Amino acid sequence: MTFPVDHKTVFVLDHSPYFAESCRQQIEFDALTKTIRTPGIIPLAPICKSLWTCTVEAAMEYCRIVWDIYPKDKLIRFVISDRSAHFLNSWDADQQNYNLLLNSFAQIGPPSLRKMSQKDCNIMHGLNAAIEALCQCSDVQHEKRTSLVENAAKVINRGRVICITSFKSDQYARSIEESFLAALMQHNKLAASTDTLIPIHNCKLVLMHTLPVDASCNITDRPLKEFPPHLYSEVYAIKSGRYLSAKLCNMVLRHCNLASTTVTGIPMKEEQNANSSANYDVELLHPADAHIELIKTDSHRLSGSPMKCAPLRTIKEGSEYETVTLKWCTPRNSAASELQFCTGMFRVTPMDVNSRPSTCLTNFILNGRAVMLEMPRESGSKVMSHMLSSHGGEIFIHTLGTSRSILEDPPSISEGCGGRVTDYRINDFGEFMKSAKLVPYRKVVHDGEFPPNEQAKRYLERLTRYWPMVISNTTIFNMPQHLEPLLSLIVKEALTDDDVLECKKTIYDLVSMDSRNEALPIPSMGTRGKGPKRDEQYRVLWNELETLVRAHCTTDGHNKVLDCLITCHKPYSELSGKSSGSGGSSSLNRRSGGGGGDKTPIKEIGRAHV
Repeated sequence: MTFPVDHKTVFVLDHSPYFAESCRQQIEFDALTKTIRTPGIIPLAPICKSLWTCTVEAAMEYCRIVWDIYPKDKLIRFVISDRSAHFLNSWDADQQNYNLLLNSFAQIGPPSLRKMSQKDCNIMHGLNAAIEALCQCSDVQHEKRTSLVENAAKVINRGRVICITSFKSDQYARSIEESFLAALMQHNKLAASTDTLIPIHNCKLVLMHTLPVDASCNITDRPLKEFPPHLYSEVYAIKSGRYLSAKLCNMVLRHCNLASTTVTGIPMKEEQNANSSANYDVELLHPADAHIELIKTDSHRLSGSPMKCAPLRTIKEGSEYETVTLKWCTPRNSAASELQFCTGMFRVTPMDVNSRPSTCLTNFILNGRAVMLEMPRESGSKVMSHMLSSHGGEIFIHTLGTSRSILEDPPSISEGCGGRVTDYRINDFGEFMKSAKLVPYRKVVHDGEFPPNEQAKRYLERLTRYWPMVISNTTIFNMPQHLEPLLSLIVKEALTDDDVLECKKTIYDLVSMDSRNEALPIPSMGTRGKGPKRDEQYRVLWNELETLVRAHCTTDGHNKVLDCLITCHKPYSELSGKSSGSGGSSSLNRRSGGGGGDKTPIKEIGRAHV
């Protein structure tokens, strides 16, 4: 059984006298007196935290986020390094405790110049202890190794070491990595010869050089680098204070696969004036799987779906990660919230746990209220995508189903009762499945080539960039006799010169059909009367063909086909724009519903994709 890297994390904190220095980031200690400005009272001077205090606070905030969301699965240990290594806790479940660590830090105390000198301290004491800790089995790993099953001994041990220290130079950081790798190999040999320890199969080392806020830095950041056979290392140079805390918050999102949701528009009464209220925002962290439905919605928005959703992801100022903004809706009682159609439920924790808006929102939900969160949309009715509710004294975010519910009648593929859609492209989908059939891969994969499973995923992604599922939602796929071989060639990963010529020839044939005003094979199901006019049919055809070609523009050959299509389509677009009074709007605007003829069938194209 393979355990993830974030199953075991070891923090190694440098306790040398260097960390007794000030971080030089001022904090207003007497902010209340300065706000009221009482005459005759001299406000206290600002204070600065030490590098050690900033380091401990940032590391403990990392632990708070992890343990709030994963109270059992993610284990964290702390090692203090000065003249020797000191463990603050173990892998036992009862020692994965926030208060226990705070008491341990209080017993260790801050670093002091009186007790030791900088030369007596070595960060390798703590790194060696971290490797020793990773070689020790957690309770879950010990249970898997000793269980009476076939794969009892096949436990893949992985872990991460986060070291916050100070470096003299880049060369010194590289020497630490080399020493860590040598110690890792030595401990693995020792663990392989005993039954109580387990070798480390994969270790990720994060070296963080911290310094005062106004100090100059001579250490350069370095991305993740592999040190065969078991080590991956990365180096960061971070200023202390709020910068170190923000960096560790960014890291915890990557390490534990978390995501951020900002609840906006929360009405709260002002402390100074109880009769007035203001809107606040609260940022919540949770597992990234809570955004799966939003990712699907965002992909439909980018692919030209008629559901007009506003951009979902934004990057907050001063952060490196994206957050999804959802709007506060009228809260409900928990009794009504239990009837919602939920597809997932995940624990949440506030990013700024001590802020007044976060405290008010937390208390509001813990008192038995449920809050619906609305997806931002440019037009249309409200779409409730998530819900915040409490269960057993813990707050959870519920992912609500925004698509067809499994409780509804399924769509009917053949005629009969059951669904509202009956004109699926059944035959085309059968051919699609045949073209995407998986077979054993017997060739040798060379260096630089994608593995077979990645090649299959890339091929399937190309085929499904634009693939309408319903006959009435497409024109170009209803007339393959006129558009082949363009439909088959445009989905290729690369086009040869002959392929480009064949695609251009197909486009020229369409221009000839358009000039002769030939009828198009428009499906008649679901329509009454005479249907759209012939010039309107060709407008729909050209727009959909442009959508298909644009979705596959990845090489110069594809761009040549697109240029030919736009050149041939431009005179018709200008003529159609003048006749419809749109002022010559582009075909791209008309395809997104921004030009003339909003009620044409082109709005339905791309509604359903594979």
